[in-house]
Amino acid sequence: MSAETKPLSGLRVLVPRGGTWGELVSRALRAQGAHTVIAPLVDFAHTSEEEQLVEALKDLEAGKFDWMTATSSTVADVLKHHNAVIPPETKVAIVGEATAVAFTEAGYHITRTPSEENSTYALLDEWSEIDTGEVLKVLTLRSDVAIPVLTSGLMERGHDVTQVLAFRTVGVPASVHIREDIESGRINALLVASAKIAEEVAAQFPDIPENTIVACVGVNTLEAAAALGLPTEADDPSHPIYAQKRALIETVESVIDQSDMLD
Repeated sequence: MSAETKPLSGLRVLVPRGGTWGELVSRALRAQGAHTVIAPLVDFAHTSEEEQLVEALKDLEAGKFDWMTATSSTVADVLKHHNAVIPPETKVAIVGEATAVAFTEAGYHITRTPSEENSTYALLDEWSEIDTGEVLKVLTLRSDVAIPVLTSGLMERGHDVTQVLAFRTVGVPASVHIREDIESGRINALLVASAKIAEEVAAQFPDIPENTIVACVGVNTLEAAAALGLPTEADDPSHPIYAQKRALIETVESVIDQSDMLD
């Protein structure tokens, strides 16, 4: 497939997160013909539950949990920051390619990841050990803005779950250069991958050109973007940029599931 025939040719896409997540997404977009600009609009700060996190990580190292879970690559950064040890007998369930890469690079083992669809819901469906009737002790680590899909699913099955907010998601101001490129249309596609990113896009870029694609990944993100007044007209199949917008969203979803922002 030549560069001219690739579905995202002609798009210069703002990728709003850095790290492993940003690199994976950028690589996938470039393979489809897009040019990418990684400009984080969110970053991760120390949790408001630092004491609980430290105690939970001590219990983790002591082998008090049967399982721990992670659906964000940032959890691996948190574990490394605290020099956390995951004992061999504690099993690890994760979701997301970025999470898997981050855990592997940090030297942590992975026991289970969904095989069919890389999502939190698929993990719950495929995780046979949680449906045997045995009550498991599970540590779930997540962001303050995450929707606790996995935590709730485990609790509903009767397991002993310790949930800790491992990090906070905070907004990051874009540079003047990035704002100018968006207002001028030089960056002609914005990737919106969470409700928090939607908030930052709406606040930081009030003058988005009419032909700029605003691609929202996930139902929760789309609802947040619409409530904030971000343009969603291109969700109509008759819209001239609909095909490229769908290709952009599907390319992102092929490497990053929304579970990365859920739990």
